[in-house]
Amino acid sequence: MSEDSKQPDFVMQPGEKTKLLFMQMVLQFSSLATMLLGRTPNPETGKTMQDLEAAQMVIDQLDMLEAKTKGNLGREEEQFLRQSLMSLRMAYVEAVKQPAPAAESPGETPDAPAATPSAPDTAKPPSEEESKKRFTKKY
Repeated sequence: MSEDSKQPDFVMQPGEKTKLLFMQMVLQFSSLATMLLGRTPNPETGKTMQDLEAAQMVIDQLDMLEAKTKGNLGREEEQFLRQSLMSLRMAYVEAVKQPAPAAESPGETPDAPAATPSAPDTAKPPSEEESKKRFTKKY
């Protein structure tokens, strides 16, 4: 018997490949949504970004996939998709509540205060209107 005719040690069952491919696709969508929510950095740039509209679209696509495959998935696939959707929805709600992360410049550290070129003795007090604007909160 030649080396080429040997069977591999691991033989995938007929439905296993599609199950793994489905779960990989859900994982890809989830990773994309996580990146768009600003939770993980973009692998190409290394910077975090936030695009809530695009993240919502990816979550909606996974939601549509769940609706269209209802009754056609195995228990593990269904559970994985449902759990991924729940985590992404929670992350979306948290991202909407928090302000977008500031983009970092290459030489800046996020903990360092921004330098402002104002002298304290020449600064004028804010007007009443500016003061009100500064302390308003949107809901």
